[in-house]
Parts: sequence; structure tokens; C-alpha cells
Amino acid sequence: MTEAIIQVENLVKKFGDFTAVDGISFEVHPGEVVGYLGPNGSGKTTTIRILLGLLRPTAGRAQVLGFDVGREAESIRPLVGYMSQKAALYDELTVAENLTFYAGLYGLSTVQQRLRQREVLALVGLSDKQNERAGQISTGWRQRLALAIALVHQPRLLFLDEPTSGVDPAARRDFWDLIDELAQADTTVFVSTHFMDEAEYCSRLGIMSAGRLLAMDSPAALKRDVLPGPAWNLVVDRLIPAIEATEQIPGIAQVGLRGDHLHAITLAGQHSAESLQEALLDRGFAAQIEPAAPTLEDVFMTLAGRGGASKG
Repeated sequence: MTEAIIQVENLVKKFGDFTAVDGISFEVHPGEVVGYLGPNGSGKTTTIRILLGLLRPTAGRAQVLGFDVGREAESIRPLVGYMSQKAALYDELTVAENLTFYAGLYGLSTVQQRLRQREVLALVGLSDKQNERAGQISTGWRQRLALAIALVHQPRLLFLDEPTSGVDPAARRDFWDLIDELAQADTTVFVSTHFMDEAEYCSRLGIMSAGRLLAMDSPAALKRDVLPGPAWNLVVDRLIPAIEATEQIPGIAQVGLRGDHLHAITLAGQHSAESLQEALLDRGFAAQIEPAAPTLEDVFMTLAGRGGASKG
């Protein structure tokens, strides 16, 4: 395997008595799209800010592109792109003028600025909007502009901190198509999200909870290796009482509401559709039971319930 582009070992960040990042370790290799999944407050943004050299770790170590984040942060920043949750766009400037401004901050010459402006506007689909003011374009287009700014200096590594928050599902899907395009062109992407469906697009996925990295692997491997047994969909009336009844059935690892039905994980070898149906009928609930595809939500709930051990 190629040398890691990010290396994190036992990283800790405390703010007073509060531990925001709690002993995490992982690696990211060139060309990967590595997701960082977790709820708000789980330590995702703090990790990214440490890797950018914007925060000093309390303990542990991290290297980005071979540079130590604590001692050599100034060497890291020109080599990476960063798109924060709230991009710093200048609303009174046009799309093109925003790009020109940031290209200048990165030290691109006038000729380089013009060339990269054309390239990144075409890449993110903003060529037709380059003369519109940033404050007058939609949230989805603003996110594309923020991505263009993060890419204008051709970074080897791109940090995206919840880049699709506040945009509609179609715009989110388009944005992930752009991320895939970047990865195909050998840009390494480290992206945080709290959307389970987005996490499926990552080549590997780290799952965060309360500052701890509970697991990191491909989405398929996480669903295969973390869950204690098969998943089931339960179509049943009186959903809330049915949850309580299902939780009492021996061999049930977890159960929750999914739209108009219940979704359950059973321990391996403990149940068939017929045995689940019988157990619910004994408790006064007639149900239709079908095998279901496991989800990353199942993985997260399983790991969070265990208080899982960190592994990179």
C-alpha cells in the first residue's frame, strides 16, 4: 500500500474538562475518499481543524503530507484545500471575483488565476454563473463555489467539513458526483458528514461518537463485520407498542422505526422470519417479516451501543 497521506496516532484534544477528541488513530492513503460520519458534537470538525493545523492537539500526534500538524502547520496549509461548514464567500463579489480573490491569496500569478478559474468553474458547473453575485445564487451553487475556491490552487488533499448541509437531496447527489470526479483525478478527499446515505459513497468510513473513533473500514465491510446478525423489516400495526414488544423478544439486538415499518437486527442464528412472526403473535401483534439489507444506521447504532473500541 502507498504511504499514508494522513497519519493520526492516539490524538486527543481537550477544551478544559471537555474531551472533544479522545485517543483516535487512523490513516488515509492517496486517492481515497474517506468519510467521517457522526452526529453534531462528535468531534468531526475538531479533528479536521487539528489536521489543518488550526488547533494544537492536547496529546498524540498527526502528520499531513509528511508534516507534523503541531510544528509544521504553515507547510501544510498551502498544499491542502479546505471547505468549511460555512464558506467565507463575499456576497457582493461575483462568482469569478471570489475565485480571483482566493487564487491571489494562494499566490497564483495572473496567468495561473485565469487558467484555473476557467478550469474549476467548468469542473463545478459554474461557468454560466461566473458573472452573478455570490449573494444572489442558491445554496447549492454557493456550495459549488466554495468547492471551487478550495480547489483553485490544485491541492493534493481536500478537507470537506459537512459540505452538503442545507442543500436539497438532488444537489447533494450532484455534489458527491463532483467528489467522485475529483477522486478519479487522484485528489484525496477527507469529508465529514452526518448523512448516512452520503457515507455510502465513501471508499472508507470512520464512525465517530462522543469524540471516539468507533470503527473505520469500507461501508460494505462495516455492515458485514460489525452487526451481530441479520436485519429484518417488520410490517406491523401499532408501531410504537410493537417496538416495545419486539425489544422483549430474546435474540433481538436492536429495533427501531423506519418510516411505516420497524427495522430490527437479530443475533446470528437466533431467528427466522417465521420465529419472529410467532414471537410477535404471542405478544398480540400480527406482522409481516422480510429479510432486509443492513444499513450504516444499523452499524452506527450497534457501535454506539457497545461504546466501541477505536481502531484505524
